[in-house]
Amino acid sequence: MPKIKRALVSVSDKRGIVDFVKGLKDLGIEIISTGGTAKTLQEAGISVREVSSYTQSPSMLKGRVKTLHPKIHGALLALRDNSEQMEEVKKYKIELIDMVVVNLYPFSETIKKEGTSFEEALENIDIGGPTMLRSAAKNFFSVAAVSSPEQYNFVLRELRENNGFLSKETCFNLAVEVFEKTSAYDSVISYFLEKRDNIAFPQTLNLSFKKRQELRYGENPHQRAALYCNWLAEEGELSLAQKIWGKTISFNNWLDFDTALSIVKEFDEPASAVIKHNNPCGVGCGENLAKAYKKAYRGDPLSAFGSILGFNRKVDVTTAKEITLPQRFIEGIIAPEYEQEALRIIKETQSWGRKVIILKVNTSISEENDLDIKRISGGILVQEKDKKDYISKELKVVTTRVPSSKEEEDLYFAWKVCKHVKSNAILLAKDKEVVGVGAGQMSRVDSTFMAIRKAGKKAEGSVLASDAFFPFPDAIEEAGKAGITAIIQPGGSIRDEKVIAAANRYSIAMIFTGMRHFRH
Repeated sequence: MPKIKRALVSVSDKRGIVDFVKGLKDLGIEIISTGGTAKTLQEAGISVREVSSYTQSPSMLKGRVKTLHPKIHGALLALRDNSEQMEEVKKYKIELIDMVVVNLYPFSETIKKEGTSFEEALENIDIGGPTMLRSAAKNFFSVAAVSSPEQYNFVLRELRENNGFLSKETCFNLAVEVFEKTSAYDSVISYFLEKRDNIAFPQTLNLSFKKRQELRYGENPHQRAALYCNWLAEEGELSLAQKIWGKTISFNNWLDFDTALSIVKEFDEPASAVIKHNNPCGVGCGENLAKAYKKAYRGDPLSAFGSILGFNRKVDVTTAKEITLPQRFIEGIIAPEYEQEALRIIKETQSWGRKVIILKVNTSISEENDLDIKRISGGILVQEKDKKDYISKELKVVTTRVPSSKEEEDLYFAWKVCKHVKSNAILLAKDKEVVGVGAGQMSRVDSTFMAIRKAGKKAEGSVLASDAFFPFPDAIEEAGKAGITAIIQPGGSIRDEKVIAAANRYSIAMIFTGMRHFRH
């Protein structure tokens, strides 16, 4: 349990630092400080001892070297109960430092700014700050490492309650936070440099995220869960979405919001998606948002009960009235904007029995160089996100009949949505409206049966998208019997000729994309 007698204060983020240091001074703690921090404290009437006065070394290289000195790190790292080390402390006239109050240069914030040069980014890589924090954290039995303004209040409170002492537990917890912060700091720097050099898969993959909130539970009530966001996440991305209204967002809600957002961002025209258990049960595009939502809801009204809705336009009053029709129970809504009257209508609807979650996101943010990560026992699998629809030069009509222009529009619509359906995925669409989905089945023909059954009479005249090739012509036979007129699929099966022949027998137009879209 260290007694805090001397503190070194050097902060980039100066929020609350004056009041905190005044509190330290009131407890008789000596303050050593550097550069801009010392100036801020002195202007507030607080007397401090300059680091250069303590080390007898000037700030060098335009401030690049200030605290990298044996009298600083000796004062932090010396083991107080080691007589040999304490003799060295005495020999080299080192004055022990019991606390460092340090936060780091804002590297993440700097590289987020538009127009930041590479040289400016490099100058915002903190060297002395992390070094002091790590030295203090390593010696946490004797030294407190205060690394953020959020810690000031409880540290000062404990010092006041314990006559200038901090408990070992507090110092240990502060040390843990230091190593979390410094490892995250280095992770962002390495990511920045890797991205500059277009390194997709580095030799060491550093994953660092900050906790935004704990969740009620995970996929099931017996699983604990939390939401973390990327250090470089922009305001308006899903992990930082603005919650306007509603109940606590669950683990499963977040997954469904992500799928809804991914689908509606595929389209330039007004689009709506209805998501249930991480699969679309309805998607629609229309001349306005209300019409797009009507199409999406019609896709599978039964499954839409308790769903998440996604929109790529401002939710207006007409759309809000459609959403809140009787018997339409909605878990949540995600959109870029909401009209105030539309919000009032949604909030005041009582038929759901509880508050619907309303999230606001920026649907224009692109996810460049984003990675898809899946955990396996003892490791992770990493891949690029599946962002491509198809390669135009690979598209080819392989059947006798060529799809009409309307069929082509529906085929490309269906193909965009199909890649967001769990494999094996079969999706039926008509007039830019999903009418049937077969998801997550072990055989492609079973997914086809499911999609046709879901569509019912709407299967006739619809088009079909398959996320991977057909290994047998059986699914094509079922599509032909249901009146499906056109199919889009990757191709590449050893039985492609038989599949094409089946399509020709039913006068089905078929396009090969040369690209599959598995989603596991």
